[in-house]
Amino acid sequence: MPTYAHRCPVCGEFDQVRPMAESDLAARCPDCGSPSARVFGAPALAALDPGMRRALDVSGASADAPGVVGSVPGRHRRANPVTTDPRHARLPRP
Repeated sequence: MPTYAHRCPVCGEFDQVRPMAESDLAARCPDCGSPSARVFGAPALAALDPGMRRALDVSGASADAPGVVGSVPGRHRRANPVTTDPRHARLPRP
């Protein structure tokens, strides 16, 4: 279940674990019982792995203007090398 942050006007901030279906319902402070507003914070992007952050940045940048490629990715112009190992000749073929 997700954790939601709330701010009590008397006691300050507190967290509450509740189902997503109940996220819009009013929350009461666990200490004084007064109605509390939900606090919306920024996502924890600083905790992302640097590689993941770069991938997200590249993905977001290419969403509006994708780069143009000259060939199909993963295909090479040179042929695959042929093995000379005699054990490979005994492998099953498709």
